[in-house]
Amino acid sequence: MFPRISNRPERPVTKSDREIMEILAAYDLTRTFWSAAELARCDPKTVKRYVEARDVGQNPFERAPRPKLIDPFLEKIQEWVDQSKAKIRADVAHERLLTLGYAGSARSTRRAVHAAKTAWRAGKRRTYRPWIPEPGMWLQFDWGEGPKINGRRTWLFCAWLAWSRFRVVIPVWDCTLGTLVSCLDTTLRRLGGAPTYLLTDNAKTVTVEHVAGIAVRHPQIVAAGRHYGCQVETCVPYDPESKGGAEATVRIAKADLVPTQANLRGQYDSFTELAQACDHWCEQVNNRRHRSTGQIPADRLHVERRRLHRLPDEPFALALGEERLVNDDQTISFGSVRYSTPPGHVGTKIWCRIVGEELVVTARRGTDLVEIARHRVSTPGAPRILDEHYPGHPSGRSVHRPVPKPRTEAEIAFLAIGPGAERWLIEAGPAGVVRIRAKMARAVELAALVGTELVDQALGLAAMHGRFADDDLPAIIDHLDAAAQVGITVRADEAHSVQPGTSGWQALGQ
Repeated sequence: MFPRISNRPERPVTKSDREIMEILAAYDLTRTFWSAAELARCDPKTVKRYVEARDVGQNPFERAPRPKLIDPFLEKIQEWVDQSKAKIRADVAHERLLTLGYAGSARSTRRAVHAAKTAWRAGKRRTYRPWIPEPGMWLQFDWGEGPKINGRRTWLFCAWLAWSRFRVVIPVWDCTLGTLVSCLDTTLRRLGGAPTYLLTDNAKTVTVEHVAGIAVRHPQIVAAGRHYGCQVETCVPYDPESKGGAEATVRIAKADLVPTQANLRGQYDSFTELAQACDHWCEQVNNRRHRSTGQIPADRLHVERRRLHRLPDEPFALALGEERLVNDDQTISFGSVRYSTPPGHVGTKIWCRIVGEELVVTARRGTDLVEIARHRVSTPGAPRILDEHYPGHPSGRSVHRPVPKPRTEAEIAFLAIGPGAERWLIEAGPAGVVRIRAKMARAVELAALVGTELVDQALGLAAMHGRFADDDLPAIIDHLDAAAQVGITVRADEAHSVQPGTSGWQALGQ
């Protein structure tokens, strides 16, 4: 005989999932409540409750809700949630319930309002079809704030091909329209082609305004898209399909490139260091297996390039930067700073853009666009003037080198001797030589006697070593005429002796 079950010690009313499974299995084995209760070591009423709940289709693992004070007011809470579109606060609902005779706690009200809001949002949730991109169709890009370098703000241009997941990150100093088009040109040439669509956010450089919810494109960005054979599209606000890819690229790039406590990255000392870090990051993420596709983005890019359009040989003019006019002094003004340009561009239009820490100057030569100068970015009051841009100003002098212009017959006859005569006159004038016309006439006479070539050589040597006395020119001509070896001429002064040395005295007395 089994002992009476009523004499067994009571067990907790709440059963675990394992205990409930054991009770149901015992009943299916014995088909009696008493026997199942004996096997499961519980009360027969407990077995009966779980078996009847299973037979009527209820979940035996869920406890039946107990009646609450707020149950009569649930319909009113649902009405308020629907009227406010799930914006009503729980404390406001509780105050209204108190006026209707509710005697429960604010905690019960908060739970009821939260449950009503969850149910309302579930019925109003927007559904969308997952986006499956095609090769060569979509390039998404967006901006992210980069790290500060020496207190100056930077930005990260982040782009990715939707199908291959190939990412490009370019650091820049600003987010202007010229910089945007320049980054797009660099990105497309790095990808090796242009896709069909360029998808981005509604920034002012892309969308000028919205009219009745329709985005109005910036004319320059539309022209840039036509130049590269792409159609510029802007994403729909709060749309995860059109915004998610670019924003994920920005988020991942900032997590690795911007110094934070999470990545323990230090501050950048220069913009070049930031650019190198971006290149290293792109190489790293593009050559590792992507979690979604299970393939390497760089390998998928080779496949997607077959569907990309061919790029034009020349970039869009706006990608070259801001337009400037070269002044008469061969300089341009950019950011209130003067920068020099090579000769031959005075009065013409050129383009300036900042690349890293340098200002790149581009001009048109024929049908080609050529970079003509590159300066380090300066500040107002510190112009950048390169000496090689002014070949007619030796050693950076602002005064041109004098050029002889003969007017009288005597001047014409003297300068006709050769370049040595021209150099002699240029050096003799600033040296304050006296009786210079008489010495020029003497040189013409000597040229008629011994030949212009010998006199021209002598005048060049005299100008080189400052020999402008009356007898200097005939002495040099005699020296050259004697076919003596012309060596290094030393000008004697108090600090230097012309004595050849004392080695000749060693043979004395031998």
